[in-house]
Amino acid sequence: MWPYMPTPFANDAIFWVEVEKISPNPYQPRREFDEMALKSLAESIRMYGVLQPLVVTRKEVFRQSAEGGGMSVEYELISGERRLRASKLAGLAQVPVLIRGGEESAREKLEIAIIENLQREDINAVERARAFERLTKEFGLKQAQVADKVGKSREYVANTLRILSLPDDMLTALEEGKISEGHTRPLLMLTEKPEEQSVLFKEIMAKKLTVREAESLARRAATERIRNKEKYLDPVIMEMERTFTESLGTRVRIEKHKEGGTLTIDFFDPADLKGLLERLNSQHAGAAAGEAGAAAVPAAEGAAVDDRPAADKQQEENEDIYSLKNFSL
Repeated sequence: MWPYMPTPFANDAIFWVEVEKISPNPYQPRREFDEMALKSLAESIRMYGVLQPLVVTRKEVFRQSAEGGGMSVEYELISGERRLRASKLAGLAQVPVLIRGGEESAREKLEIAIIENLQREDINAVERARAFERLTKEFGLKQAQVADKVGKSREYVANTLRILSLPDDMLTALEEGKISEGHTRPLLMLTEKPEEQSVLFKEIMAKKLTVREAESLARRAATERIRNKEKYLDPVIMEMERTFTESLGTRVRIEKHKEGGTLTIDFFDPADLKGLLERLNSQHAGAAAGEAGAAAVPAAEGAAVDDRPAADKQQEENEDIYSLKNFSL
């Protein structure tokens, strides 16, 4: 039995349509499709066929030619792009479709594509945020209306949209899975401190920090007392701090006092401290900065780690997670 669909379809019947006659949904929010997963799905389709029909709209188009006029039929995909792509890889000539009755508006096409991807968890955080943004900006929906459409809370929609305020390099890392969606929370806490935000991002990338480790650094930066005013007026001190940070690959702070001052270097564990010492020794001996960085911080393999309990992640859907009040010391 096919899954229940709450909208009307032509004759409530399944039709077989040539794959080349189906054009993609122009409002599909998903841009990245895992090639290995598509190949695996294509193999399954070769063996068992397409088990769930695609959803399309049908349009009759009158075309005028030198030999006279004629009527042709065009189909536009509403949902099922993975199945369509995999069917093409499998070499299928036709696929089963449900033809949705009536003309679909651009907003409805986007809504259906978003909902399908959310239900299948086939959309990354940046794609989801951009899709929500289109619904609010292009189609004028309020955040609460978007939440109703996708079956989520208004806070979930608001928190998702905040992701787009991150710099492009951070959004790219999120899209590519180099950082997790959980890492955006500490990064967004530092939106008004772009230099601190950039340093934290580099540390997450270089040291493969977990979400909890990144949150610890963000709390420290977000609640740090106002620095010595003289430091901000002294470009030499500011430049030295930036140079230290870039050279050591970790957060470095310089505090001036009436006489002398303090130099603070962050580290996470004894191995990290040992790596910093090795890097300082290497630089002192004249070794190249790149080689020193490799010796100091061994790169960890694997995807970004979100080490928070499932309950903490679920709670984010229903609260303003980027508010400073939620970062207690």
